[in-house]
Amino acid sequence: MQWGALERVETCSDEILACSGMVQKLDQKLPVANEYLLLSGGVREGVVDLDLDELNIYARGTDYDMDFTLLVPALKLHDRNQPVTLDMRHSALCHSWLSLRLFDEGTISKWKDCCTIVDHINGATNYFFSPTKVADWFYDSISIVLSEIQKKPQRGMPKVEKVEKNGTIISIILGVGSSRMLYDIVPVVSFKGWPAVAQSWLMENHFWDGKITEEEVISGFYLVPACSYKGKKDNEWRLSFARSEVQLKKCISSSLMQAYQACKAIIIKLLSRPKAISPYHLRSMMLWACDRLPANYLAQEDYAAHFLLGLIDDLQHCLVNKMCPNYFIPQCNMLEHLSEETVMLQARKLSSVRSDPAEHLRTAIEHVKAANRLTLELQRRGSTTSIPSPQSDGGDPNQPDDRLAKKLQQLVTENPGKSISVFINPDDVTRPHFRIDDKFF
Repeated sequence: MQWGALERVETCSDEILACSGMVQKLDQKLPVANEYLLLSGGVREGVVDLDLDELNIYARGTDYDMDFTLLVPALKLHDRNQPVTLDMRHSALCHSWLSLRLFDEGTISKWKDCCTIVDHINGATNYFFSPTKVADWFYDSISIVLSEIQKKPQRGMPKVEKVEKNGTIISIILGVGSSRMLYDIVPVVSFKGWPAVAQSWLMENHFWDGKITEEEVISGFYLVPACSYKGKKDNEWRLSFARSEVQLKKCISSSLMQAYQACKAIIIKLLSRPKAISPYHLRSMMLWACDRLPANYLAQEDYAAHFLLGLIDDLQHCLVNKMCPNYFIPQCNMLEHLSEETVMLQARKLSSVRSDPAEHLRTAIEHVKAANRLTLELQRRGSTTSIPSPQSDGGDPNQPDDRLAKKLQQLVTENPGKSISVFINPDDVTRPHFRIDDKFF
């Protein structure tokens, strides 16, 4: 039987969702009618703002062929009458503890073993939902489920090739046909509505105004299991707006997305050690740029090279100034914890990219092609039929290609030693944003 790429993805995704449903049946902790969010791209790709330091290194082509992130609500707080205690007194901006103090006795009893307990002087006991304990419980539970499934293999069903816990993330690689799908599963707390700490963001003008409704953007948010630089891992969660970002992505032009993918491909390895810049920082910069720049300029179909150079320049600007505001909570600077030594080391690396971006992009393209060739070779060995690769060279219109590298080379050649940026905001926003040195044209 020949498997198509879409069928393979659907088969594996159905299996992962079924496993989550079976976890619920183990001890009834998870909500019965749960709402999962499946995102294209793994955690390492920056689809969610999580810490990457504790993740094992997986390589596309060698370890997997396609990757996804699945957010699984451990608690689903969608009832507006449900009292919720987000306790931000102990946390950095964009982070919070979650108290179960106002929840009913049944919920507290169910989750008590996944809480840290604080006894107050007045004799009251407070239960704080612990991201690390929830992740431990979820890993143990899904391991039991997967073990049971493997005891009764069924023809045509995905094979579990790897299950690993990376910090608070559970990574599962499933094989179906001759393809391998990586799923990063993240236990979260799901909320309806919008948090008060991000309320001021709604008062500003945004690039998506008129393209999608405010109701679509603010339909909900999450707490994900990640803490701030000086936060307490056992208690602190990070606010995530992944659901909103899915909606905002619909409003971003294909040429800008191509530039983003190309920039991510360049920096993801170059700046990986020491850990300073993540793909999520780059995504935040892109969203800020969409707010600042005229829509008709960002809609230019043949400006991917300009946008890529702009992203590199803006990234350098963020590093040197040690400033990258969270898009939804601007008062939260995501780079403030970096040391001067780390910042300057990364800035120097980025300068080498900026001096010859075309060569670095070509290197990134070759890595993508090599991964695709390896995937195809593994598929040929594992199947007598020819199966198209999910990540074939021409399969994704947003993947970087040689034409973009050539355009980059032309821009750099025509403007030797000069800075070209479409993102650093000039005083006059009424004209196209093209910067050579300190002049904007």
